[in-house]
Amino acid sequence: MELTNIGTVRDILGRHGFSFSKGLGQNFIIDPTVCPRIAENGNAGPGWGVLEIGTGIGVLTKELALRADKVAAVEIDSRLLPILEETLADFDNIRIYNEDVMKCDLRALIEKEFGGLHVAVCANLPYYITSPVIMLLLESRLPIQSITVMVQKEAAQRLCAKVGTRESGAITVGVNYYGTPRKLFGVSRGSFMPSPNVDSAVIRIDLNKEPRLSQEEETFFFQIVKSGFSQRRKTLSNALSSMMGIEKQRVYSALGSLGLSESARIEQLTMEQLTELTLLLIDK
Repeated sequence: MELTNIGTVRDILGRHGFSFSKGLGQNFIIDPTVCPRIAENGNAGPGWGVLEIGTGIGVLTKELALRADKVAAVEIDSRLLPILEETLADFDNIRIYNEDVMKCDLRALIEKEFGGLHVAVCANLPYYITSPVIMLLLESRLPIQSITVMVQKEAAQRLCAKVGTRESGAITVGVNYYGTPRKLFGVSRGSFMPSPNVDSAVIRIDLNKEPRLSQEEETFFFQIVKSGFSQRRKTLSNALSSMMGIEKQRVYSALGSLGLSESARIEQLTMEQLTELTLLLIDK
């Protein structure tokens, strides 16, 4: 069954009375080259278990199952379950969980499904939930080694921007704190059914094996990041003073020791400078 053939897709959806949900951001992949590339770049292979988030009709699920030892997919739309029973009937290494990924106990799922395997995440993420899902995966410190996801092109640019540039934001810093992101390839809007109004891109985040900071330092680090980017037009000293109550003179002194001006804004600081700033300002 060719799941990227438009005629096949329409036939399957028609027989099951399925209609696309705008609320769930459903756009199914119909470019036959995309999902094999995601699977090949996403650590799907022998000795690996892959967690997929959102299945559609199973186009990526199938490619992952052809390569990995086990695939566990979390799909919120129960209307897709009978469709997946049909499209993935030939596979015995796939388990579908009809759950909301934001509420699912992913740690328990991973332990249950992937014991003894390396674990990767691969997904075609709906645009509206991209950042929440990525940060959930990172902040939960799950036993996963990589996250390979298709996201809106602009989101990919922000996620993979260099920390310390105007293109970066709080999400950029968050992703770089937990791992190393990189853009893999672009995907045109015509690769989907229905076609969205924007292009997409596939990115991969390789996760750090060890945390950069202690738990207390990490909490303080993200307070600085949140404060600085929520008032990014202000100088960092003004933002931290108003949001966190840190004396401006302390911030000036810390910035000076990093070779930065008193008027520096948070978007100008590299990952290393933000980490060092945290260690300089935190109350020991």
